[in-house]
Amino acid sequence: MNVRFPVLAMLLTLSTVEGAVTDDDKQYSPNIDQTYPQKVFWGDTHLHTVYSTDAGFAFNRLGPEDAYRFAKGYEVESSTGVRAKIDRPLDFLVIADHAENLGLPPAIFESDPELLANDWGKKLHDMVRSGIYEKVAAAYKEWMLKVYQRDDPLVGTKVTESYWHRLLDAADKHNDPRKFTALIGFEWTSMPGGNNLHRNVIFRDGKDRAGQIIPFSAYDSENPQDLWAWMDNYEQKTGGKLLALAHNGNLSNGLMFDDMAFSSKQTDSKQRIDRKYAELRARWEPLYEVTQIKGDGEAHPFLSPDDEFADFGIWDKGSFGQQSKEPDMLRREYAREAFKRGMKFEQELGVNPFKFGLVGSTDSHTALATAEENNFLGKVSAVEPGQTSRRFDEAITGRTGDGVDPDLAIYHKEALASGYAAVWARENTREDLWDAMKRREVYATTGTRITLRVFAGRDLKQGDELRPDFVKYGYSHGVPMGGELGAVQKGKSPGFVVHALKDPRGANLDRVQVIKGWVDKDGELQERVYDIAVSDGRKIGKDGRCRTPVGNTVNVKEASYTNAIGATAFTTFWQDPEFVPQESAFYYVRVIEIPTPRWTTYDAKAFNLALPSGVDTVTQERAYSSPIWYTPKGQR
Repeated sequence: MNVRFPVLAMLLTLSTVEGAVTDDDKQYSPNIDQTYPQKVFWGDTHLHTVYSTDAGFAFNRLGPEDAYRFAKGYEVESSTGVRAKIDRPLDFLVIADHAENLGLPPAIFESDPELLANDWGKKLHDMVRSGIYEKVAAAYKEWMLKVYQRDDPLVGTKVTESYWHRLLDAADKHNDPRKFTALIGFEWTSMPGGNNLHRNVIFRDGKDRAGQIIPFSAYDSENPQDLWAWMDNYEQKTGGKLLALAHNGNLSNGLMFDDMAFSSKQTDSKQRIDRKYAELRARWEPLYEVTQIKGDGEAHPFLSPDDEFADFGIWDKGSFGQQSKEPDMLRREYAREAFKRGMKFEQELGVNPFKFGLVGSTDSHTALATAEENNFLGKVSAVEPGQTSRRFDEAITGRTGDGVDPDLAIYHKEALASGYAAVWARENTREDLWDAMKRREVYATTGTRITLRVFAGRDLKQGDELRPDFVKYGYSHGVPMGGELGAVQKGKSPGFVVHALKDPRGANLDRVQVIKGWVDKDGELQERVYDIAVSDGRKIGKDGRCRTPVGNTVNVKEASYTNAIGATAFTTFWQDPEFVPQESAFYYVRVIEIPTPRWTTYDAKAFNLALPSGVDTVTQERAYSSPIWYTPKGQR
């Protein structure tokens, strides 16, 4: 206190004694009692290191330490000796190594005594350590056969337990609350008949709880309900918390969102999913990975013929090309269709089994979590851009010599440089991020870092999108993405407030859309796409669509583009013009960027390659919000 002003000092002293603010008084600072999320955190919920057997056998040599350092923004050396660095550090990372014989590759490289004491382990060790490509490939195929047959060759050993604890040690070492979050996780790799039913399991906990178990693997069961039972046992045993998210329904041949409960034998009679199944799936799987390297799973043009943006990153094949794709399978593979069918199940069972939020992630097996088009290191290390372009030339063009398997070359050429998970939370901690995932306040991007915020409410109205306190107002007068709206009175329609901001180091925005799905009065499933904001003075027609493309500034030869078109941000209010209070519905927001060069274009420029016909050169990156669901009174 300044003694040169004794009168002021005396007044200040008296005020602190006689007029002190009490807990019952209103606080001056408006942020004291703020409880709602104000920050978006960026991360990858699906990254593999050398601890995943398929990654290690595809020449990955990077472990958890490298993966965390790369995600934090440090330069690392890739498995092929390339210097690599992410464009911007991530806020969080889930290393989701496969549970099936987790740690087998480093155990081989280290000649782990526990592995060598096992006859099969010793055999594989010697095949791989021979350094002969044909023997390494044969060793991988032998391991894959064991997984398909659900015959654990290392049962009774402590190999998985040992390397699981190494993973936990690395996660706790790199977890730095409020700066960087290392969420613990693993991938359960169910492949019945070769079809993809994979789930990533994410812990809210640290090593103290996660270290009490060994990850549940497909050797234990291929049935998702058995995974959910294991998760329940974990929570009962440790007091911890888990959630799971599936991915790549597009490679499940109709099993991911099937009407029928899982059957491990084709001869078994399948049962239609019931209320118990719906309750368990809704409880344990609040999220779905809608976009990643192995294809985009939002929508399909066969299912959504009126949506010109549905044909994005489609992998029209069976499970990794092993089976032919039948059109009816598609209805049980894509997220938008699952949202629609989930509402029908809710009417029938009282519970929606497919009420999940959306995230994107990489599923990279290089330990390098980058989804940048101009920094894409591929799905596996075997097709990383090495010191010379020969191997990468084969991978990108499909021409193969002795460096890349032909199937792997084609697989890589179709890969997407996708995606990231965006999470709205208060703080960058395990607890806050996990809680936000559980309540579905998340969204997916294909690798861009668009900022997207959505609120819906019965009382939201035109002009609320312009409020400086629209976030606080949105929470108090509505629900955020991932939320649920209650019944709306006849004659009224919920309002939607949407803010979308371009990636500050990326492309401008083309448009913002609302995708609506509903069950009509006849019980039929319907969908519609509405353009609610478009750039460059274009007009939205009476049908709610803008049919005029934004344009294209991409120079394919130079692998460049400009932001001479598009918008930097959209702030908009929208109301459903065809809302029917008696009909169940969902709404999610899709934000589309202007055209930009695809990763193949950047790589063709970098390696002076001539791209063959059929390889996409331009992309329009995007973001997908988690839906907001509307359920009429009496159907909840």
